[in-house]
Amino acid sequence: MEALVQSIFSGILLGGLYAVVGVGLSIVFGIMGLTNIAHGNMMIMCSFLIMVFGTMCGGNIIVMLLLAVVCVVVFGFLFQNFLVNKVIDKGANPALLVTFGISIVIQNVLTLIFGADSRSLQNAFSTKNIVSTEWLSISGGYLLDFIVAVIVILALSFFIKNTRIGRAIRASSNDVRAAELMGVNTKMMYTVTMCIAMVTACIAGLLVGQTFVFYPYSGPQYLIIAFGVVVIGGMGSIPGTLLGGIILGLAQLLGSHFFGPGYQVFCGYIVMLILLTVCPAGLLGNAKRK
Repeated sequence: MEALVQSIFSGILLGGLYAVVGVGLSIVFGIMGLTNIAHGNMMIMCSFLIMVFGTMCGGNIIVMLLLAVVCVVVFGFLFQNFLVNKVIDKGANPALLVTFGISIVIQNVLTLIFGADSRSLQNAFSTKNIVSTEWLSISGGYLLDFIVAVIVILALSFFIKNTRIGRAIRASSNDVRAAELMGVNTKMMYTVTMCIAMVTACIAGLLVGQTFVFYPYSGPQYLIIAFGVVVIGGMGSIPGTLLGGIILGLAQLLGSHFFGPGYQVFCGYIVMLILLTVCPAGLLGNAKRK
């Protein structure tokens, strides 16, 4: 019984991390209709950037995160403005191939610079148990992941719904022609969306680095997790990302509890397939993207 309670709580907290991993992929698809194949490798690139800046600034987590955010926002601006925006009007496949190409480039550059060894951003807080009882043990890292996930989801939801730029982004998503007739630069809104996604990828890179070890080739692993999260919650739904992350985290850890660690990933995606059978658009997704 104690192990079951532990699995449930750990699954919920792990779902917070999964939500942050997937939210950037979700908003890019929701606004542009683009499946960003490079999302996982972009996130791992952020982890390495944070590691580098951590050694330069003495491990100050705020400073190294801000420096990494500046770098990846510039990267996202250049990537979207000079690559994706050039082909996005030609259909989904050319833009998809662009993201696939940049994904391969990022992975190989990271391997060339940092080698194939595992790295970590763990600190004393991330490995410390905040709650430790006979029934439950919660690490600081998992708790931080969940708290940050809730903050990120709430902040993004508020920004998209209540700011002028957010409304312009939603207009670009709903009807490109109408948005342009109203004076909205839709290509620039796509660039802003990619920059926002890069910020969330940077936050996810920090949390993943503090929770697990990572490699230059870890990106596809987290891309698959992100796909699972946004498909369960609904592609393009920001609140759905948190719900999808919690469901996937619970499914994986409960599967591990009942069937063994070897079935953890299997159980997570079996649950995903079942939910998609019942609700093809995801739990909080729209049946049809306009």
